[in-house]
Amino acid sequence: MINKQGLIFLTLTCLILVLSVYYVTMPNELLLTSNNGSYINDNKIVKDEENKVTVEEESIVKAMRSLLNDERIKEIGSLNEKLTKNDLGPEEKNNIYEVIKEINKIEAMEENLEKLIKKELNLDSFVKVSNDIIEVVINSEKHDTNLAVKIMNLIEKEYQNMYISVSFKK
Repeated sequence: MINKQGLIFLTLTCLILVLSVYYVTMPNELLLTSNNGSYINDNKIVKDEENKVTVEEESIVKAMRSLLNDERIKEIGSLNEKLTKNDLGPEEKNNIYEVIKEINKIEAMEENLEKLIKKELNLDSFVKVSNDIIEVVINSEKHDTNLAVKIMNLIEKEYQNMYISVSFKK
């Protein structure tokens, strides 16, 4: 006899499994966001034979965002593969599921901060969150200290007790 909690866990695990299989079998063109798709279609980001990525005539911020998305897709894919193995116990599967939830939470946080910077300061930015560190890269040749302080204050309003790093690159 399966209890209510076990049934809920089994249902969620099956849902994750079905979605991960669907996600893995989707064509790559559907996975591209509007930001990534335009650069790949314009042949600005190029992969050579050794899978090294080079950026042609585009900002480093957009390339960094694309590379981070690729890393996260691979990481979530490998975690989903682990979830599908039958030899893992419920506790191990639950831990993997929690890691996937944390990755999704971090992605949402980064996207939120990028939108906030774009909305408030009208700047193209790349945000990476790891542990308690928020790294912000602004698409600008000019290194402006006042602008960096504005960005830090803007982020601190949303997320306190985080170390914030701001850099400028073109």
